[in-house]
Amino acid sequence: MGDTNELNDDAWEGQDPNDAPLPKADADAGSEDGERGGRRHKREPDLEPTDDRQRKALDFLTTVVREMEMECTVHLRRAREGNSVDEINLEIAGRDAGRIIGKKGQVLSALQFVTHRVINRPGLDRRHVSVDAEGYKSRRDDSLASMAKRLGKQAVEQGKIITFEPMNPRDRRVVHLALAGFEGVITRSDGEGDDRRVQIIPVRRAGSGTAPTPV
Repeated sequence: MGDTNELNDDAWEGQDPNDAPLPKADADAGSEDGERGGRRHKREPDLEPTDDRQRKALDFLTTVVREMEMECTVHLRRAREGNSVDEINLEIAGRDAGRIIGKKGQVLSALQFVTHRVINRPGLDRRHVSVDAEGYKSRRDDSLASMAKRLGKQAVEQGKIITFEPMNPRDRRVVHLALAGFEGVITRSDGEGDDRRVQIIPVRRAGSGTAPTPV
């Protein structure tokens, strides 16, 4: 038996989508049926832009989506819970939302990146821009957090260090936050660049005299 448990997408094949590193919506992304998961998403009411940068972000992303010839609309939402009230939170909705998400959210991430660059020109105060599609990010965060807690329990019970597949910074943060108050484990990020991944490490109980299986 190896020293660590390495997680990847194949290890979760056939499992309930809520148990997988990626939610079911990601498997649907890029297909004509990619909006299926979005039909269950409860949409928030639209907001009207209250400043020029909100309006610029909304207009820019709307234009990009239209030029991509996607059957989608772009909506301004309130800032997400726990984030700055100055956050510009945009959501894409519609028939082609799954294609907008792309494989593992790559298209969505690219849209967020370019919108962020347009809004945060040199000399302006930095404002965070979030771009989501039919609640994809919320579902992904919930799925990752739920999986992290189950694996935290497994790490404690087996006394083994569990290592995730490489993750982007946003997903690593979700895992770290999910296990921040989890008794019996600590988390750390290891590796460099695209190979950086999260480890769940069981901590030795006082008086147990045993340590977790080393990496």
